[in-house]
Amino acid sequence: MKIKLITMMVLFLSFTMMSQNFTGKAIYKTSRKSDFKIGGENSTMSENQVKEIEARLQKMNQKTYILTFSTYESIYKEDVKLNDPKPRANAMNVMVFGDSGGTDVYYKNIKEKRFANKTAIMGKPFLVKDSLPIYDWQLSSETKNIGLYTCFKASFSKDVENTTATFVNGELKEVKKMETIVTTAWYTMQVPISNGPSTFYGLPGLILEINDGTKMMVCTEIVMNPSEKITIEEPEKGKIVNQADFDKISEEKSKEMMESFSGRGGVDIGNGINIKVIGN
Repeated sequence: MKIKLITMMVLFLSFTMMSQNFTGKAIYKTSRKSDFKIGGENSTMSENQVKEIEARLQKMNQKTYILTFSTYESIYKEDVKLNDPKPRANAMNVMVFGDSGGTDVYYKNIKEKRFANKTAIMGKPFLVKDSLPIYDWQLSSETKNIGLYTCFKASFSKDVENTTATFVNGELKEVKKMETIVTTAWYTMQVPISNGPSTFYGLPGLILEINDGTKMMVCTEIVMNPSEKITIEEPEKGKIVNQADFDKISEEKSKEMMESFSGRGGVDIGNGINIKVIGN
């Protein structure tokens, strides 16, 4: 019965996508569980300083993204508000490596099974071009409603190497270990495109919710075939690299930055802040 259901869903999606040309926008709210540890027995920071940093980190981990899509192509990028309040003059600055300030653009071409990700590392622009990742989705007949849409459950598991990096008395220490990450998605065939937020795709309908245990993305609004014309342009600027090379460069720069923190003045990271970094 389960195999029959899956076959019918795939056939329905294929027929619908061939017979119609969909365009639209989906708005996603994202949140990430913070693994940034602050304080400690020898911390020199006040309680107010700790609370301020924690509040800033929590806000930085909550963002809004827009997926602009057609039948086979899409652009996924942060919805950056031009009128966001500026930090107070006496506010404590919090800098996070890898945050490109909302300028990233992730382009997917599902028909050609490739992507182009315009991003940056420490201000240097990169254009990551490679084949789309392959997800071994396991489909389920379990359903739930998200807004007005009936959604089906799907999931996959992946073994990843996570690195825990901690400053102890100003010295960087790293521990690496393998972990199995289970990612759960909910998709709707009421929007028959095989797409979703960020890098995700490959299901018989638009992914409205996805959770890997650390980061969660939930669709809050869908606009189908809007009156204004939708144009999807593949990004072109930046140093072209593949995903493996970009990951290597990113890891090297991240390590350099974390090591440089131990010798900086201001907030004493080695005596007040423990940093725990888990994967991407």
